[in-house]
Amino acid sequence: MKLTIEIDPDIAAMMAAEVAAGEKAVTAAMREVGAGLKSAWRSQITGAGLGTRLANSIRLASFPKSGDSLNAAALVWSNAPVIVGAHDTGPLIRSKDGFWLAIPTPAAGKSTRSGRITPGEWERRTGLRLRFIYRRRGPSLLVAEGRLNTKGRAVASRSKTGRGATTVPIFLLVPQVKLPKRLDLARDAERAVDAVPGLIVAAWIEAE
Repeated sequence: MKLTIEIDPDIAAMMAAEVAAGEKAVTAAMREVGAGLKSAWRSQITGAGLGTRLANSIRLASFPKSGDSLNAAALVWSNAPVIVGAHDTGPLIRSKDGFWLAIPTPAAGKSTRSGRITPGEWERRTGLRLRFIYRRRGPSLLVAEGRLNTKGRAVASRSKTGRGATTVPIFLLVPQVKLPKRLDLARDAERAVDAVPGLIVAAWIEAE
């Protein structure tokens, strides 16, 4: 007597189909969670009043770039990591030279370059000299003898006699500044990680 055993359906085919379904599920889940994290970080940045330009520095890359894989991954990062990181951690900022930090007042105006205007740039732009005033309580000052224009900016007095000129605080001088923590990127990242298993299961069931 000869006995034969036939397995229907084919186990190998079933396993291959299950692996393919798993690859699609993992890849879809990672792409979804990556896109969600990028969107959440961008929303945090704009919600904190840091602007769309900084928000758009958040980027996403998914792997593999094409096809599906059980090892699929998503990478979310910022092209401006120093700025974003500073608002995320709220660091204590000190002068790198060990002196004062010069914080411009509204009378100083804005820099023609990127970042805040510096005392040196202000003097070159206005032609006025800054004078140091030490104060025991509160920040010390860099002031100039001039006048305020209609925009509230300090400029040189038009009078040759100095009539109408006043002492205008241009910079506040402080030894250090504590940057307020305005972001919590770890919170959104943890939520994204926690969502991965459920997304994989949901996508796997849909693929069957």
